[in-house]
Amino acid sequence: MSEQSVGDRQVIELPPEAARPAVTQVSVSQLVSEVTADLSKLMRQEVELAKAEVREEAGRAGKSAGMLGGAGVAGYFALLFVSLAVLFGLAVVMHTAWAALIVAAVYGVVGVVLYSRGRAGLKTLSPAPTQTVETLKEDVQWAKTRAR
Repeated sequence: MSEQSVGDRQVIELPPEAARPAVTQVSVSQLVSEVTADLSKLMRQEVELAKAEVREEAGRAGKSAGMLGGAGVAGYFALLFVSLAVLFGLAVVMHTAWAALIVAAVYGVVGVVLYSRGRAGLKTLSPAPTQTVETLKEDVQWAKTRAR
C-alpha cells in the first residue's frame, strides 16, 4: 500500500492484484487486522477534515463579528456627533423636544437597517462541515461496493 496527497485528502493506493497474496494465503485475523487499520485511518482523516472545516468557518464568523462590532463603535460616535449637530440645527427652527424626537426616529431607522444587514451576513455562514459529510457519503458508497 502506498499513500499520496491529493488536495487536502490523502489517497491510499492498493497494490495491483498480482502483488497481493491470494485470499487462501491470508488468514482471517490478518484480513480483520487490515480492515480495522484502514477504517481507523479513514476515521482519523475524516475527523481531521471536519476539524479543519469547523476552524475555517469559526474564523470567518469571528472576522464578521469583529467587523460588525467595529462598525457599530465607529457608527455610534459618528451618529452621536452628527445627531447633536442636527438636533441643535433643528432646535433653531422648532421646539427642542420635537427636534430630539426627529433625531431619535432617524437613529431607529439606521439601527434596524444595520441589524438586518448584520444578521443576513451571519446567516450565510455554514457551521456544518459539508465537505466531511460528502466524503463520508462517498466512503459509505465505496464500502458498499467493496462488500459485494
